[in-house]
Amino acid sequence: MTEVRPPRGIWCATLTPQDARGAIDTRRLAAHVKRLFAAGVDGIALFGTTGEGQSFALRERRDGLDALIAAGIDPRRVLAGTGCAALPETIELTRHAVACGCAGALVLPPFFFKAVSDEGVYASYARIVEGVGDDRLRLYLYHIPQVTAVPISAGVIERLAAAFPAVVAGIKDSSCDLDHEQALLRRFPRLDIFVGFEPHLPAAVAAGGAGTICGIANLYPRALRRLFDAANEAARRAELDRIGRLVALLDGYSLFPAFKAIQASITGDEGWLAVREPLVALDAGATQSLLAGLAATGLDPARDSASAD
Repeated sequence: MTEVRPPRGIWCATLTPQDARGAIDTRRLAAHVKRLFAAGVDGIALFGTTGEGQSFALRERRDGLDALIAAGIDPRRVLAGTGCAALPETIELTRHAVACGCAGALVLPPFFFKAVSDEGVYASYARIVEGVGDDRLRLYLYHIPQVTAVPISAGVIERLAAAFPAVVAGIKDSSCDLDHEQALLRRFPRLDIFVGFEPHLPAAVAAGGAGTICGIANLYPRALRRLFDAANEAARRAELDRIGRLVALLDGYSLFPAFKAIQASITGDEGWLAVREPLVALDAGATQSLLAGLAATGLDPARDSASAD
């Protein structure tokens, strides 16, 4: 088996397009991923939060990954979101991602029951690792407590890294808390730590972070690429200012329908507007307001989007 290199750089938490029947549109998805790669994205996280992963069934997620690989997407550039409410389903999806040769599995903590103890979080991840039972597994812990209400504590990470040192590869920290991200970077220098909040990318990389796994890369991958590659402080500040204005604008809308509305505008493809329930697409007024605000951010789709070629 070809060696899988550790993920680094700009990884896009991909949107998941749907067809007219509400099924995953794998052709549109594969074309989108190829455009992202051409625009400088290093890899993708499939069926994460931005990709509405929890809204799709196990079979849909498994078949979606298979379709991407069949369309020519290198699985070594894919982190598969495999977390489910039921651990046996997480194990099945994770085992499938490993068999496909993915770079790793991005796995949420148990997220339905709240006030879960550290012992419960540890036991859940340990069961996943042992249930998959494959030394090729590279596990990325997905910390997003504002969504799951179940944090992954430093103590749990330490126990998992000690118990499964060849398997626990990294963390995606989507807490949007720079102090927390930097604390992880100091405490776990061996692990590959990605931030989910785009404005924190430069500070995280300067402290030894691996990069970002983020949603804005769907829309403006070149801007994220320039931010990661910026050779001087002036260039970094210019990109940070523009991305910061975009983040502030998006804060006034339902995030993932807004992402899809922008994607539809950038591509001229209204098929991107579809979201799966319980999400609801933006109405015409909200879309018009969003796009008007977008025009003032300084992010030019002709220069920055994955559809600029």
